[in-house]
Amino acid sequence: MPDPLIDSKNHRAGFNPPVSVPAEESRLGAKTTPEFTAEVKVAIKRVRHGEPAVPLPRYMTEGSAGLDVAAAIEDDVVLAPLERVLIPAGFALALPAGFEAQIRPRSGLALKHGVTLVNSPGTIDSDYRGEVQLAMINLGSEPVTIRRGDRIAQMVVQRVARVGWEEVDELPASARDAGGFGHTSK
Repeated sequence: MPDPLIDSKNHRAGFNPPVSVPAEESRLGAKTTPEFTAEVKVAIKRVRHGEPAVPLPRYMTEGSAGLDVAAAIEDDVVLAPLERVLIPAGFALALPAGFEAQIRPRSGLALKHGVTLVNSPGTIDSDYRGEVQLAMINLGSEPVTIRRGDRIAQMVVQRVARVGWEEVDELPASARDAGGFGHTSK
């Protein structure tokens, strides 16, 4: 079956070809040779407006894998210890078929305040068109205040494979076999 993301010119639909960037000096003076993958074009729509405007998800550094996602709330939300709350992100997406967006916690919020996502990573399917919202929880011992525009999560867009099951009577053997939790600790 042909790859649905390959068009008739043998280019990935919605992609620019991969770019290899020549070595250059970073801000710290170290030589870098980044290998960038193709850029995926994704339609995005603001679904909540207000002042100040909440930024769309964005990469905070050149090497970031995830785009930071901001809270699109009207009023501050105080998240008590062990409390869960759904925080709107203020945008909706139309991901290309064959892609997903994963919503992941921000490590700084988790370390400093114990704030993370209840379902981590959260998955945004390519056919979902509703507002992206984040189920957050405070695992810390103190209340945490979330304000409009606070960066509260990160989003990674990646390609996914569809599975076609092949039911068998026996699975092929492997070195690990059925070894599960803690199987490498002796």
